Amino acid sequence: MVRTKNGGRGRLFSRCWLAALAAGITVSAVTGCSRTSGEARAGEGEQYTLPEIMVIAATERNRYEKVYTDQIWTVEVDDAGTTMEDMLLSQIRTFLEDMETMRLLAETRGIELTASEVSQVYSLAQEYYGTLSPGDLAFTGVSEEDIQILYERYCLANRLVNELTKDVNLEISDNEAKVIAVQQITVSSPETAQTVYGEVSAEGADFAAVAKEYSENEEIDRLLGRGEESESYEEAAFSLEDGQISQPVESDGKYYIIKCINSYDEEATAARKSQLSLARKNQAFRSIYDQFEEENPVEISDELWSQVSFDGGEDCTTTDFFDLYHEYFPE
Repeated sequence: MVRTKNGGRGRLFSRCWLAALAAGITVSAVTGCSRTSGEARAGEGEQYTLPEIMVIAATERNRYEKVYTDQIWTVEVDDAGTTMEDMLLSQIRTFLEDMETMRLLAETRGIELTASEVSQVYSLAQEYYGTLSPGDLAFTGVSEEDIQILYERYCLANRLVNELTKDVNLEISDNEAKVIAVQQITVSSPETAQTVYGEVSAEGADFAAVAKEYSENEEIDRLLGRGEESESYEEAAFSLEDGQISQPVESDGKYYIIKCINSYDEEATAARKSQLSLARKNQAFRSIYDQFEEENPVEISDELWSQVSFDGGEDCTTTDFFDLYHEYFPE
């Protein structure tokens, strides 16, 4: 199985902090019987029980299958033959190990859940457990106590990030976050660029139609934020007002004619501002977390992990472990 301890977290870390936590349940399929709620943790020093792991695994498996069907798991995602199942399971393993590392870091910093958070987690665990079908329970073997433990860890991880970054300036200016909407024509020679510019500059010209005829890049309509293109391209694009067209711009061996469609896309700018703020928060957190992780390695044993699988559990359909959490603890 491919491991990506310090990268490749994908969607599992996309909602907040470490790129943000997100992520089920295959016990009967692996062992032929479900786990009991009082099962001891497998192996000395294990941080999770198999049912706890399976809740996260099932949640992600079912979420992907809902969109792509179960045919997705055999799709190879790299030249080494890594399957989508291998990759997602590796990300889930990393996610759980990181969450345990964060628990340890919170412990060293004296960071704990508040009484209010503990109460909310208790209610959340009750509600989520109540949504589980007999098929969900058989596949995961999970108990309400397991669910509560997982939610407490997840909540603590988020509290840790917020506490360690509470003094970081997360304000992003409109200018820094600004996103514009443009159309572009891409050609390889300055002569062609001048010809194209003459056509699109003519009165009544249809820029998009000319782009379809000449552009070597199928991407004609695009949203553009600062730092995403070369200095020459951005200088030209961000100087345009709505409806204006740039002179040909040379960038990385190509020539571009750019038309401004919207010099300030309010919705896209707001979204980018949020992304940039998150990236700044993530960077501040990682400056503390990465060193601690290196000095305090956490790894779920291969013996325990070998029991985790997406196979079976056709009656297991749970998908909202994380969605329900964010209803109780909105970001």
